Amino acid sequence: MPWSHLLNYLVKSGSLTVIDAGNKTHHFGVTGQKPASAIRLLDRSLHYKLFFNPGLYLGEAYMDGTLILEEGSLNDFLSVLAINLSKLQPGLLKKTADAFTPAKQLIQQYNPVGRAQKNVAHHYDLSEKLYTLFLDSGMQYSCAYYTNPANSLEQAQQDKMRHIAAKLMIKPGMKVLDIGSGWGGLAAYLAQHYGADVTAVTLSVEQLKKAQQRIQAAGLQDTVRFYLKDYREVTGSFDRVVSVGMLEHVGVGFYDHYFAKIKELLTPDGIALVHSIGSLDGPCTTNPWLRKYIFPGGYSPALSEVSRAIEKTGLFMTDIEVLRMHYAYTLQAWQKKFREAWQTVASIYDERFCRMWEFYLVMAEMEFLYMGTGVYQIQLSKDICAVPITRDYMTD
Repeated sequence: MPWSHLLNYLVKSGSLTVIDAGNKTHHFGVTGQKPASAIRLLDRSLHYKLFFNPGLYLGEAYMDGTLILEEGSLNDFLSVLAINLSKLQPGLLKKTADAFTPAKQLIQQYNPVGRAQKNVAHHYDLSEKLYTLFLDSGMQYSCAYYTNPANSLEQAQQDKMRHIAAKLMIKPGMKVLDIGSGWGGLAAYLAQHYGADVTAVTLSVEQLKKAQQRIQAAGLQDTVRFYLKDYREVTGSFDRVVSVGMLEHVGVGFYDHYFAKIKELLTPDGIALVHSIGSLDGPCTTNPWLRKYIFPGGYSPALSEVSRAIEKTGLFMTDIEVLRMHYAYTLQAWQKKFREAWQTVASIYDERFCRMWEFYLVMAEMEFLYMGTGVYQIQLSKDICAVPITRDYMTD
């Protein structure tokens, strides 16, 4: 079978057993070596689907229950694949595909104002209850900051916000714009702990409602305002601009507009911070399953793609930090909480949705563990002297 030849070529580390739809057993890799997994295929069509488009059909098969785990966990199975994929040397087929990457990016990530909101709604307007079940109490849906891998998710998310605030050098009364404000946790934090006056924008109706409720409950309605608005529609002047987990939804064809808008909104001595998932090994395209089911229009850019757009604006990159492994730890914490809440999630949606969400969380962890994905925090300013020339101020 074509897929068995593919796995025989791919799997050199770990152990993978596949029982096909005809009940024939195939072994790949090194028997007994960890990580180890055994799966069973229940649909004969997977024999060719997994050869021609494994990026799409592997996730679909797990969602549909036509690929089931016989031994080991989903983490074990995807670890075997990810570890071996990470060791592959680029072949002629990949090099040919890479030549079409820029064109595919423009098509897949076409996110004008109206379509951007529809793409956001696909993911972020799911039931609020879902997110409360696996996120921290502040509902931070982005990479936490682990000063110690043993820290709790709650502590790591608080440390993330403190780390961002330190880089922004916020003082009481400063006007701050939060682009892509989520459920309002960062906006509330900056107002409560630093005395900032925050304007926040989101394209998610559900997130907006929760954020407004949070601000009312905290008595911060005079210092924090949320709007259902595209970042391209924002006007005014701000001392600080922060954007966490938003760049992934902008699209490569709109990076020039995005960073030009940040420059337009910043005061002459203002500071911006952009926090984004990023590819550490160059431009690519989004996995087709992830693009179809989880983040339509989404993409984690390479630093080379982002820096090119920033350079065109005349903004200075005053600091760049690459967070490695932090998101893997974050995803492990989310997975634990999600699995504990599995039956509750199934009562909100169904078992297929649970398998889809589990696959998403585990697949994402593999990206950060083995597949060259990290998080960038890029500090920007119009004035090269807007921040101190050493990093000491971030920890002081």
